[in-house]
Amino acid sequence: MSSVRKAVIPAAGLGTRFLPATKAIPKELLPVVDKPAIQYIVEEAARSGLADVLFISGRGKSAIEDHFDSNADLERKLEGKADLLARVRATTGIATIHSVRQGEPLGLGHAVLCAAEHVGHEPFAVMLGDDLIDERDDLLRRMVEVQAQRGGCVLALLEVPHESIGMYGCAAIEPTDEDGVVRVTGLVEKPPPEEAPSDLALIGRYVLSPEIFDVLRTTKPGRGGEIQVTDAIAEMIDRPGAGGPVHGIVFRGRRYDTGDKADYLKAVVQLGCDRSDLGEEFRAWLTEFVASGRASGAPDHPIEP
Repeated sequence: MSSVRKAVIPAAGLGTRFLPATKAIPKELLPVVDKPAIQYIVEEAARSGLADVLFISGRGKSAIEDHFDSNADLERKLEGKADLLARVRATTGIATIHSVRQGEPLGLGHAVLCAAEHVGHEPFAVMLGDDLIDERDDLLRRMVEVQAQRGGCVLALLEVPHESIGMYGCAAIEPTDEDGVVRVTGLVEKPPPEEAPSDLALIGRYVLSPEIFDVLRTTKPGRGGEIQVTDAIAEMIDRPGAGGPVHGIVFRGRRYDTGDKADYLKAVVQLGCDRSDLGEEFRAWLTEFVASGRASGAPDHPIEP
């Protein structure tokens, strides 16, 4: 079977949860420590052998492409500052970058469909920018391996608290002969907890067969009035031969969610604590900050009665 070579990264959203920061700056470029969130995603794709990256972009998002392009003026000004210059130049060689406009924000399924011409007739990965996977966990590489072995589609699944499953797409599964790999027998988009077939949630990594495009072309808008990629995958499950089997990898590694403000802050703290150049000093300060009571919102100097 052909190997996965291309990654599709939807990046056309307006980032309204982070306004006003995202009024003029794409949400994907908000820094997580000292790199924009989308750079973590592109680096993950490259580590997994996917050196061809397609952004599904929109109006006002050209700065994302600029970030991965060379900047001769900046590089000239950084001559003599070897460390900074190396960091800037490193962003241009991570992967081969392409971009296509989505036009109308009609849902993730529609964004994936926009990649059809670039992807062609080969399996490909879809990577959502709100989910950062720790570089020590080879989730995407493992998904690519399972797709090569078993064909069809491979989804990343994460066990979440039962009461939270309604925030995600949810998978009905059955075991396989391989630990951590399950057969997906059904998908439900954001079910009420009492109706959920499991506590396994879809997170933002998919390896899809090219047959998904034919299904998406006829997929009607679902929840939220948008074309949902989970609806298309569910149809493939229900139609044998429509793109192969669907399997899931149950992920037990480190994931950082940057989808809302609170989770974004948690991701910055977690990744900052893990940094070899920053972590020791930052952890010491954080411990002192929490111990001082200021983390609870108490004033630095209590007001005397």
